[in-house]
Amino acid sequence: MLPLAVVTAACLAVPLAPAASAATPAAHDDFNGDGFADVVVSHPLATVGGQAGAGAVVVLYGSANGLGAARSTVITQASAGIPGAAEAADRFGAATASADLDRDGYADLVVGSPTEAVGGVTARGGVTVVWGGRGGLSGGVVLAESTVPAGSCAFGETVATGDVNGDGAADVSVGSHCSTHHYRGPFTRAGGAATHAVDTALGATGSGVTVVSGDLDGDGADERVLLPGPTAADPGGRVLVDDWRQNAAVRTTLTAADGVTGVIGDVNGDGFGDLVLGDPADPLDGKTTGQIGGEVTVWYGARGGIDPARAPTRLRQGSNGIPGSGELGDAFGASLGVGDTDGDGRDDVVVGVPGEDIGAAEEAGGVVLLRGTASGLTGAGATAVHQNSAGVDGAAEYWDLFGQRVRLADVNRDGRADLTVGVPGENAEGCSWHAASGAAGVSTAGSFGVCASALSGFTADGPGLGEVIAP
Repeated sequence: MLPLAVVTAACLAVPLAPAASAATPAAHDDFNGDGFADVVVSHPLATVGGQAGAGAVVVLYGSANGLGAARSTVITQASAGIPGAAEAADRFGAATASADLDRDGYADLVVGSPTEAVGGVTARGGVTVVWGGRGGLSGGVVLAESTVPAGSCAFGETVATGDVNGDGAADVSVGSHCSTHHYRGPFTRAGGAATHAVDTALGATGSGVTVVSGDLDGDGADERVLLPGPTAADPGGRVLVDDWRQNAAVRTTLTAADGVTGVIGDVNGDGFGDLVLGDPADPLDGKTTGQIGGEVTVWYGARGGIDPARAPTRLRQGSNGIPGSGELGDAFGASLGVGDTDGDGRDDVVVGVPGEDIGAAEEAGGVVLLRGTASGLTGAGATAVHQNSAGVDGAAEYWDLFGQRVRLADVNRDGRADLTVGVPGENAEGCSWHAASGAAGVSTAGSFGVCASALSGFTADGPGLGEVIAP
């Protein structure tokens, strides 16, 4: 259990940051323009104003001293300036992403509420943009309201951002159960996009398509990687890569790749982004591919992009120097985060293992930290962290799900990415755990937890905080 004494401060107003210049592109996660990365953690099942499952989003603002509950804001659909109303089962915060959508020098927050009723249609879903500014996030607008599918499609089940065509304006992708929608920036404060396209090639998937963006070929434009999830024909999950060429996106399929989660970072320091995919499911129930306990694969970028003929690196527990052993239900790769934790110029990867048993505590969960090297991710120097690790608050307990979501971001601007871990099952309310990084990478010394009961603006009537963390 994570002790709450360390996070009992009420949510206070965020100090004003220096005015950002509209001529300077904002970092995708710096909402108040102070130069520090901010962290967004959601409780999509939170009760707001007596409405169960309305959902809430918690923003922890970075500073020279790192993160803390005292520098946080809770955003719900009952917050001033946020469109709509907090209603039962909206699941506001079920998906989040961020980027400077209107190019004013401040990052903006994109929030999905996939089960929101719209126009009398149950679970039609919606997406809200909350605007960044000198005082942090405030005010918002419904994204491209006229483009929301008409049926019960759970629009907003997934959201993602990235500059897909390299024009300097962030683009947004929104997944639903019916189709995937791509919005090309820049965006106006009225919620409009420059263009809108419906991705019909993916068809109805039964769940929102996960989208990952990053520059795999060094051309200055982000590739858009789509992960539609498993099918009977491809139980490991399809992997599609969109590359912007001559005013259009050219789609290729990584036919030998599996994955339902993904991140892009330069893990070998060669200047090209590398695609890291998580395949956490076990080869059971008709799944004919994969590894017991889950697997992570790395596809290396280069000029011209990923070469599908080049064999990827395959990593799993109990091999390549990675701690632990692959066991049924571990879900190694259920979440992924990427960032340079030790300042060596190569990105490291944190892998969530939320189903990991710690001693007798089933599904207590853990994370594995993989170090980037000149040879990429090899497993060398990998370390495991869980709630029975030295320096980590609390203890591993049944169904804590430590590692359900993970993120690496430099929240204190020291040149090293710091670790945030979602623990949605903790204390039957959910918590997030935060650890700073030093010269040796992530350190548990001084780490702390922020739990739902320490925050105002919503009630956690059950587990959930940390179920979603913005990438």
